[in-house]
Formats: sequence, C-alpha cells, structure tokens
Amino acid sequence: MPSVTHDDAPLLADLMPWSVAPLRLGRGWPMAPDVASLKARWDALLKAEGPDREALFEPTRARTLHSAVAQLPGQSSGTGRLARATGPCPEPVRVLGDPFDEQWLIPDHRLLDAARPELWRVADEGQVFVAEQTVAPGSTGPLLLASPLLPVKSPAVRSGPVRPLYRRPGRLEPNLAPGLVEHLAGRLGRPVSPVDALAWILAAARPGPEGIEVPLTADPGLWSRGTESGHRTLWLMCRTGERPKLPGGRRPYVRAPLPARPLELLYDRAEEALHIGEGRISPVPGGAWDFHVGGVRVLEAWFARRTEPAEPGTLEAVRPAAWPQAWTSELLELITVLALLGEIGPRHGESAAGAPVTAAELYRAGVLPVPDAARRPASVLDHHEEGPEGQFALI
Repeated sequence: MPSVTHDDAPLLADLMPWSVAPLRLGRGWPMAPDVASLKARWDALLKAEGPDREALFEPTRARTLHSAVAQLPGQSSGTGRLARATGPCPEPVRVLGDPFDEQWLIPDHRLLDAARPELWRVADEGQVFVAEQTVAPGSTGPLLLASPLLPVKSPAVRSGPVRPLYRRPGRLEPNLAPGLVEHLAGRLGRPVSPVDALAWILAAARPGPEGIEVPLTADPGLWSRGTESGHRTLWLMCRTGERPKLPGGRRPYVRAPLPARPLELLYDRAEEALHIGEGRISPVPGGAWDFHVGGVRVLEAWFARRTEPAEPGTLEAVRPAAWPQAWTSELLELITVLALLGEIGPRHGESAAGAPVTAAELYRAGVLPVPDAARRPASVLDHHEEGPEGQFALI
C-alpha cells in the first residue's frame, strides 16, 4: 500500500483509472471547421497522382500513402492503400479540435497518425470524454474539459490524457474505481450515480504535486452544492439539450455585419463589444473574453483556427472563400457558454473542507488500489471491424 496520509485527496488517475492519449492527426488538413472544405480537400487529394498526391498528403513516419491500417470502429471508410484510393470522402464527424471548439474530421484511419481506436469503440451518444488540461502559471481556467465528442490533440493548448466516463458503449461499466460510488453513497446516505461522481470531479478537481487531485466529501450539503455546480458545468461543456442563455435577457447579437474575410479580433471592455474586423458583436461579458484554458484565451484560439493563413498549394489552404453564417452562430453560442462558465468558477477550495473522504480511507475500504484491469480498455466486440485491405480485424 502506498504511503498516504489522512489528509490526502485521491488522484483523478485513481478515481477514473482508464485513460487514453487524445487523437493525434499528424497533419492538419483532415480536420476543419466546415464539412465542405473537407470534402473538397479529399477530392483534391484523389485527383492528384503520384508525387503530387504524396506531397498533398503530407506523409509522416506513422502514415504514408502506402500505410495499411484497419477501419476505425463504427466508421465505413476504406482500408485499401491511399496511393490507389478512389471514391467519395468518408462522411465527416464532429470532434473537439481545441478547447470549446467543435470541428469536423474525416474519420479515416489512413489519414490519422494516432487515431486511438479504443476511444472510437466507446464513443456513442451516452459517452462523456474528460480531457485533462495543462496547468498554466496564473491561469484560472478549468483543469478538466468534458465533451461528448472525441478530443483531438490541440496545437494551441497542451492537453493531457482523455478519460471516458464509460468503458463500454450504452453507458455500461463506468470508468470509476470499482466500489467508489457505492462507498460514497454509503457515506453520504444517498444514491450516487456515475454522472454525479463526474459532476463532483469537474467541480472539485485541483492541481497537486503528483497530478490532478479530487477532494471528496461525506458532507451531504457540501456534496449537493458541489454536484449542482458540476452538473451545470457538464451541461455547458457538452452543450446538450436546451441552449444556454445569459441571465436578465442579455444575449450577444451581431450589431455590425462581419466582413467576408475578417483578419483581426479585438475586445472593448468598456462597451462589452467584440470587434471582428469591421463587424461588432455585443454584449460580450468580460468573463467570456477572459476565459482561458491552459493559458490560452479560448475566443482568440477559436478565431485564429478559422482565419490564420495556410501555406498556398496545401490542402489546408482549401477553405471557405468567405466567413460562413454558421460560424457566426457558433461564436454567439460560445460567448454565452464561456460567460456562464466563468460565473461558476472552481469549487475546489470549498470542497477541501468538511468530512473529507481521503485516499487513506479509500485504501482501507478496498476501493484503492484499483485492479490493473481497470486501467486497461474493456473488450468491446459488438460489431465487425474491417482490417487492412478489407480483411476482418480481430479485436
């Protein structure tokens, strides 16, 4: 048994023991903020031949036009070598490209250096992926992001492991230390669901010397306040159900039309206005503009993803000729989400007080240490997966 003291808060790595690194693309062009660009990029790749196709593809040690890889779980892309590929673009899927930035991805294993098939196997409408974020000095942003979408390794923010809430599709087998929810339910005198546990984790997580810590409590009142905050955070991060609204009837509007090709993003704190070139959006609360993740301002990173110039002649340079209306709608919702999240703030200071459930207690109760199997993916055999060159994959 490790050396733990009565005051130790358990580590997130023990409470949610199975983790996987985020998807790593190896090339930027298979992901974009819009579907049309991805399909146009795919068509441009397949129209090119020989060395031209290879240059457009941007080969790496992990992937070339001749790589033989299995189909991604749950997807229907081809498995033949890309050097001789034909046919339409696989239908793009939503992913989490940067913090709070939903992008589209061509779900083709041949395009992705590290696609993390084990995450695709458990991705469904009931799943929640928890992505650790790097702690930046002086940053007040969240340590954890939650999303129903597969997280992709961000070039803007250094991110850590991804921890799915469930180890199997259909909300089966929570990725929580075996016996944790039962122990907490016994101490609190009330039922505790896996989503309740996740809500508390989102509210209470704090940086520690050995990684992210999650102080636990047996105080029912403190637990209720923490999980209420965490459930609201989870709703805002996952953006499911009813659209969030700012209190008091406030709502960001486009006050001056956005230009076709905006190049600059500025914030006027006195006017609570976001200036996008000659366009203007307001009201934009200061909390939305100040919202950072990993030391990076979310709104600036979101805008840069859509406006930074790409190298001419590359597939990344294939993009919309003008700013799409859909991006404006996404930006207005993002402003609202960030403003509301900024009002919640972390609760780890409060969670450290009152009837703590320590790591030492979890060891005495047999919840810790978790078995080695809990740190490995579950065996998921609910559908066939096509292997390289059309063979069936054995999993």
